[in-house]
Amino acid sequence: MTDAFWIILTGSLVAVSCAILGSFLILRKMSMVGDAISHSVLPGIVIAFFIAGSMQSVWMLVGAGILGLITTFLIEFFHQKGKLQTDASIGVTFTWLFALGVILVTYYAGNAHIDQDCILHGEIAYVPIDLIYSTDGTPLGPKAVIILSFVLSLILLFVFLFYKELFITTFDPSFASAIGISTSKWHYVLMGLVSLTTVASFESVGAILVVALLIAPAASAYLITNQLKSMLLLSSLFGILSSFAGYWLSYLLDGSIAGAMVTISGVIFAICYIIVRLKK
Repeated sequence: MTDAFWIILTGSLVAVSCAILGSFLILRKMSMVGDAISHSVLPGIVIAFFIAGSMQSVWMLVGAGILGLITTFLIEFFHQKGKLQTDASIGVTFTWLFALGVILVTYYAGNAHIDQDCILHGEIAYVPIDLIYSTDGTPLGPKAVIILSFVLSLILLFVFLFYKELFITTFDPSFASAIGISTSKWHYVLMGLVSLTTVASFESVGAILVVALLIAPAASAYLITNQLKSMLLLSSLFGILSSFAGYWLSYLLDGSIAGAMVTISGVIFAICYIIVRLKK
């Protein structure tokens, strides 16, 4: 039962972090940015491995984080300067960066424990055995839980301190620019947090689960409320429910934990959609 607690807690930490950021992404019509970042960070991980000669998480975070920010910049650059639609700029950016990462892995990292399956799929079931120890050898807890707790705390603090700026730049960027609020600055800060969350999460839970939790809980909340604060709260609750129910569904079916969590999030979205349709 201890393992179940750590797995559900890890899923919930990822879910709440993704739900909060995903709410802003959906409102800004950029929901697939998380998918783009999760794929395009692969070359950054490989390059970090080349430089450091190590697969330690800190180097993976640095390499993937830098590529995540580069991805964000390129998407915005192609959209603003290249006059591409946002979805087109996302598609162009992440496909060629991911392809570059696949080539680097195939030809230069074949003897290392690093591949696209490891990065994209992850395995949340291993969270309870990947521990961080103190200097005297005392276990402090699962590494994923400690890292993701820090990430979630950072996101909550950011939203709490800069809620007004996020609100205005999300709903009325023209008005924000008129009163002197830099929409591009807040865009890059938000995308930086998306990049950080994606990178910090995919090693333990896999990028596929991260992408699903960035979109599905926030989309479900978007269907049933028109208040941002309510959307943030509901999407977080839906994410936690997906993690809890998904784990026990996978336990009953003896199947993939991440797959079950995504399935539950899809069911929640379907229920919200049906409720909305019945009210019309």
